[in-house]
Amino acid sequence: PGPLGCWLRLDRGIQCPSPQMTVWSTRARSSGVQLHPTSLPGGRLGDEAYRFVDWLAAAGQTWWQMLPLGPPGEGGSPYKSPSAFAASAELLADPDAPVRELAAFRERERYWIDDWKRFAGEGAVADQLRFDREWGALRGYAAPRGVRLIGDMPIYVAPGGADHRTHPELFQRGVVAGAPPDKFTDLGQLWGNPLYDWPALRRRRYRWWVERFRRARELFDICRIDHFRAFVAYWTVPEGAADARGGHWRRGPGRAPFDAARRRLGELPLIAENLGKITPAVERLRRELGLPGMAVLQFAFDPEEPDNPHRLHNHRADNVVYTGTHDHDTIRGWWESLDEAVRSEVEAAIARAGVEDEQPWWALIRLAYASPATVAIVQMQDVLGLGGEARMNVPGLVDPRNWSWRLERGALTDELAERLRNATKEAGRLAALGSPSCD
Repeated sequence: PGPLGCWLRLDRGIQCPSPQMTVWSTRARSSGVQLHPTSLPGGRLGDEAYRFVDWLAAAGQTWWQMLPLGPPGEGGSPYKSPSAFAASAELLADPDAPVRELAAFRERERYWIDDWKRFAGEGAVADQLRFDREWGALRGYAAPRGVRLIGDMPIYVAPGGADHRTHPELFQRGVVAGAPPDKFTDLGQLWGNPLYDWPALRRRRYRWWVERFRRARELFDICRIDHFRAFVAYWTVPEGAADARGGHWRRGPGRAPFDAARRRLGELPLIAENLGKITPAVERLRRELGLPGMAVLQFAFDPEEPDNPHRLHNHRADNVVYTGTHDHDTIRGWWESLDEAVRSEVEAAIARAGVEDEQPWWALIRLAYASPATVAIVQMQDVLGLGGEARMNVPGLVDPRNWSWRLERGALTDELAERLRNATKEAGRLAALGSPSCD
């Protein structure tokens, strides 16, 4: 069914007589909202998560996208979690719920659960079982309401975390992860994560990655895989370096981990995060694998890159278009920071698309919706019209405000749902995938 056919698939847990005829095998246009569960008013699952699903359904949305669910790491970041498999116990609505199915759960998750127990201590297994029950109930509630869940998979693991300690043979020594200098930073980015020893993983038939993809399929309908370009080439920095300037590119494994996982699991429901310095080889791999990539509206008007892939005329059906991501300002904060030249260009694009609105941030949401990208995702902060004070994260800045934004109780009004639904309908994205029934 084309470049999106491998990821617009019915979840395997919902059976239909003819899988080829499910609504998930179409290219129907759709939209969704990004909101991490920690940004719910109480910062947990439970009633507030269910109410958010109801609000999404009322607003005509198909997708709820979130950040990684793992226990937060350094600075509260979900992208530096001490486990690539475990979920954060802080998300539990009922952390004291009784557990009786531990043996069956440990057998099903035997690849990683005992490793996590050794790292996290007594009670860790019970917490993961509680999470799986709560999460399964939430996903089961969302599915018949036409709402699907998009997860996020950081490519690297945390230094000294459960995966690094348990499987040191799968990681290189003496080097760490980062990114090279670019127009945003002369020093590059020094992340400090362990780098994979890809030959060692290949000798083990990429079992660790196969299990990681399996876990993502258990939790989500689709999962965004962060820093996809590292499968083609990754930036390696000597351990102990003061910054990333002394690093160099090294070849990645290409499609081999994906092929290994597909042999075991079938098609992989993934979105490739292809932001940053993307080479033709990265795009070639993405297309060979049939994975959608990303376009970000805030990158569409860079005067130094007049023909970058985020420009509206370069959007394609095999894109997921975002107003911004967790690392960007809100769309209102971004708009209010623009100089006159860029703002004039944005206003011209809005006028050409015929999506003008009295509130510029809503015009920008509608501009993203007008994209030919099959899926459009907006941050909840953008729907609410919040400024830079509601930004989720500022990369490279250690600040307690990072990852801490929360939705105010009562903010999800019927009027707001109707406004988003109308914009969604206008763009031909209204509840495009519908309920999980067969044609």
